[in-house]
Amino acid sequence: MVEITDQTSVHLALKEPALRIVSLVPSITELLSELELDNEVKGITRFCIHPGHWKYCKTRIGGTKKIKHDMIENLQPDLILANKEENTKEDVEKLREKFPVYTSDVKNLTDAIEMIQHTGLLTGREKQSHELIFSIRNRFERLRKIISGIPEKKALYLLWQNPYMSTGGDTFIHHIMQSAGFKNAFCHFTRYPELTEQQIKESGAEIVLLSSEPFPFNEKHVTKLKNILPRAKVILVDGTFFSWYGSRLAKAPDYFLKLRTRIGIMSSFDPQS
Repeated sequence: MVEITDQTSVHLALKEPALRIVSLVPSITELLSELELDNEVKGITRFCIHPGHWKYCKTRIGGTKKIKHDMIENLQPDLILANKEENTKEDVEKLREKFPVYTSDVKNLTDAIEMIQHTGLLTGREKQSHELIFSIRNRFERLRKIISGIPEKKALYLLWQNPYMSTGGDTFIHHIMQSAGFKNAFCHFTRYPELTEQQIKESGAEIVLLSSEPFPFNEKHVTKLKNILPRAKVILVDGTFFSWYGSRLAKAPDYFLKLRTRIGIMSSFDPQS
C-alpha cells in the first residue's frame, strides 16, 4: 500500500505502485521517462515534447487544459499526474471521480523536490527519484557557490506578448530566477502580470529574458524590446529551464551558468568543476 497526501491536500492510496500512468503535465512526463517508466506511461498531452519518441508510442489525450476524458477512460489508468496551475480544476475533479489523481502545486525548488519524491513513491521508483533529487540539490548548491558574491542583475522575464506578460513573486519562475542570480523586475506583482510598454520602460531592467514558451519569442522580438529598453541586454532563453519542475532541474544550473556567461555577468566556467 502506498499512501500520500498530494500538494493540494488530497489523500491518495494505491494498493501497489502504479502500472498504468497518464501524465497531464509536460515537465512531469519528462520526469517519468527519467524514472524509467517507459512501459508504465500510457497517456500524455500533445504538449509533452520530451522525450521526443513518446509522441509516437503514447496515446495523446489532448492539451493540458483541453483534456479528452473519453480517451483517458479507455486507458483505465491507476494513476493520473496533474498540476494545479497547468490543468483545470474542473478536469481534475472529474477525473478524481473515477481514478487516483496526484495533483502537484509547485512554487519553488522545495515543492519540486517533494513532487519528485512523491512520484517515485507512487510509481515504485524510490531509488531513481532519490538519485535525481541528490543530483538536483548538489547542482543548485554548486550554482549558489559559484555566483555567490556577484551582484544580482535586475531582469525582466517575458513569457507572452500582445499583451506582454511577465512573472510575479509568487511563481516557480520567480524562484528559479532568484536561484540563477537574477532579480525579478516585477517581483512585487503576483501570478503573471500583463505589462504595458511604459511599464517595461520604467522597470529598470538591465536584462530582458525572452522565453521560448508558451509564446515562442524570436529575433524579431529581440529587436523590438531593444527599442523599448535600449540600455538593457535582450536575450532569447529556453523557457523550460525556468519553468519545468521535473528532471530538467538537474540540467538547469549548468544552463544558467552558460547563460550568465553569454550575458557577460560572469567569466566562463568549467561544467565539470
